[in-house]
Amino acid sequence: MSDKLRGAHAIQGVPAGTIAAARASLAVKLPPLADFRTTGRRTPISPPVLAGAVRAFELMVTLLTGLVVAILYVAEPNLLSHAAYPTALVAMSLATVISFELLGLYKAPAFSSIMRHLPRVVTGWTAAFAALVAVIFFLKQGDSYSRVWLAAWFISGGFALVGARFALAALVRSWAKAGRLYRRAVIYGTGEVSESLIRELEANAAGDIRISGVFDDRDDDRRATMIAGYPRLGGLRQLVDHCRRASVDLAIVALPITAEKRLSEVMKEISVLPVDVKLPAAATTLRFSPRIYSRVGDVAMIDLHDTPIADWGRVSKWLFDKVIGTVALVLLAPVMAAVAIAIKLDSRGPVFFRQKRYGFNNELIEVYKFRSMYADRCDAAACRLVSKHDPRVTRVGRFIRKTSLDELPQLFNVLNGELSLVGPRPHALQAKAENQLYDEAVEGYFARHKVKPGITGWAQINGWRGETDTLEKIEKRVEFDLYYIENWSVFLDLYILLMTPVALLKAENAY
Repeated sequence: MSDKLRGAHAIQGVPAGTIAAARASLAVKLPPLADFRTTGRRTPISPPVLAGAVRAFELMVTLLTGLVVAILYVAEPNLLSHAAYPTALVAMSLATVISFELLGLYKAPAFSSIMRHLPRVVTGWTAAFAALVAVIFFLKQGDSYSRVWLAAWFISGGFALVGARFALAALVRSWAKAGRLYRRAVIYGTGEVSESLIRELEANAAGDIRISGVFDDRDDDRRATMIAGYPRLGGLRQLVDHCRRASVDLAIVALPITAEKRLSEVMKEISVLPVDVKLPAAATTLRFSPRIYSRVGDVAMIDLHDTPIADWGRVSKWLFDKVIGTVALVLLAPVMAAVAIAIKLDSRGPVFFRQKRYGFNNELIEVYKFRSMYADRCDAAACRLVSKHDPRVTRVGRFIRKTSLDELPQLFNVLNGELSLVGPRPHALQAKAENQLYDEAVEGYFARHKVKPGITGWAQINGWRGETDTLEKIEKRVEFDLYYIENWSVFLDLYILLMTPVALLKAENAY
């Protein structure tokens, strides 16, 4: 077994000397022993997003270096008003990024080991610059450019790019130590498929997968306590709990595809988690079109479930929440102030009400609301749903609940990162429909927690807002929530926001 990979897995029982030696042998040191097993949810850095950010940064470095040299040297009062210099700046910047792409400089290993890839950086920059000079020569545009500017840009740009790569390598190493560049994976199944899979993952020492645990539910006489050197940490229930606690990114179901019933049962439990779920291609002798497969390192996989919002989608939703949330908070500040004054004048007690609710990945969050009930009758656990003419609700409370003004303080939750503007509404811990907790009433209920909850959502603008006292109401709300998760886009979020005021005017069951 590869000591390099195992040293990163934080599996109990592995000799400390082996782990220390493994860490010392890695170019990028991994987190301490317990980190991959016990740490809470960390913010992972998506490789596609990192690569895209590096491309954009190096394009800007190249362009700005050439521009600064031109401004400092070229004696031309209207430098940027002529097409020659701006065209050369943009063309050279794009050519550099393309050259680096062809040389593999935007792959993960190139970000952390600068000395090993330094010749490629120099070669890529030189090739791009040579292409620019060749184009200028063959188009007979030599008189349009300063030769000193070209030479100075070549030298200063080369040093700038190399310096940027050194800074990037230091940053990537710090992220690697924090475990933000590795995907934590769990494996379900302890048979031959699982052992073969582990060996293949270990063979790819440069991969971004770190095995966080191996699980199986088979009877004691049919399961091994050690699988390819890893201890079995429990069954399916323990796997789900582990994924909730340890911020797991990938679940690999290493079962033969012929075990259809067992595979279906496992998928039913795992599919509610906010993780990618994959089946090793080796689990079946059937061969599909290459488009069916994805790769985990060098291992072919069949995708069963994907994380709903990932990579650039996660970035765009984050920006959407922060930008629009901030604007909304500023514009609605006078309204919030007026509501706060009305609450204080109407009844004794605090203006705000805080309530524990389920958030992303079933994490508990504290949601802010304007208080709409009498202070001595507030139901923090929501053991009893608010009904029409509920005596616990104040006069002001009836109005702000009907118009959803009581939800406005949740903009602070959005800016804190606990909520999104749009998503499945977070439910109180003890909320019930026909005396059943929501997760007992609706199969697969927790699948709605695969994304951050929101202030408004697809269910709300489609009429499923307010009291959920019957099984039909909560089933419909979950149905619409799951539709949103499966079909998310920034444009859908924008549409829901725009339609929310219209839905509020039509609401009939919000009390």
